[in-house]
Amino acid sequence: MKHHKKQHSRDPICIAEGLSRVYNTGEIDVFALRTIDLTLYGGEFVVLLGPSGSGKSTLLNILGGLDTPTSGQLRYRDHDLLKADEAELTRYRREHVGFVFQFYNLIPGLTARENVELVIQISKNPMTADQALTLVGLTDRADHFPSQLSGGEQQRVAIARAIAKRPDMLLCDEPTGALDLKTGQIVLDALKKVNEELGATTVIITHNAAIAGMADRVFHLADGRIASERVNKTKLKPQEIHW
Repeated sequence: MKHHKKQHSRDPICIAEGLSRVYNTGEIDVFALRTIDLTLYGGEFVVLLGPSGSGKSTLLNILGGLDTPTSGQLRYRDHDLLKADEAELTRYRREHVGFVFQFYNLIPGLTARENVELVIQISKNPMTADQALTLVGLTDRADHFPSQLSGGEQQRVAIARAIAKRPDMLLCDEPTGALDLKTGQIVLDALKKVNEELGATTVIITHNAAIAGMADRVFHLADGRIASERVNKTKLKPQEIHW
């Protein structure tokens, strides 16, 4: 299977303006996000850095339609996500967004191929499970169950599951958080390959500053705000990243 390598464009794919998220704990309001402005472009590779509690996961969940902001604006292409009802948000997540989390959430009683096929059944224009597994280098593990796979292999199955529906955005929450260095490099290599070959806008949130070296752009979050933005003129390969 060959893919044509897609270059990222300067076309905005997702625009957030003034995003705030407030959680009411009864006596006080807790601000998880404070007036975030962020534009994601087609096919770029973005890293969101910051300590626990800085708002990274809240922002990622809002971008992916898993959570809604308290105030602000959020558009995906020409869709106003804040005006979307639950059915429209479900369709947005199903058709346009792939999620990868720190914990793999694979179904133990299904093989790697069958775990990926679950997503394909509800997708409009999916690749085959074998195509997705090939992209992440797991062709020879397709018939194995999660218990027969290493942590890195399970995470790559989770990536294959996320990309099988050909998402426009791939949102990853600490995808190497439970992995050692060598295994983490393999997973990052799979994510970079997917980004380059499928052209999916890829966002990784992490507290690991080393991973930022492979991104097109890096955003540092602190106290619910974007504290800084950096553009990498030269980018590290996953194998060059150490932590």
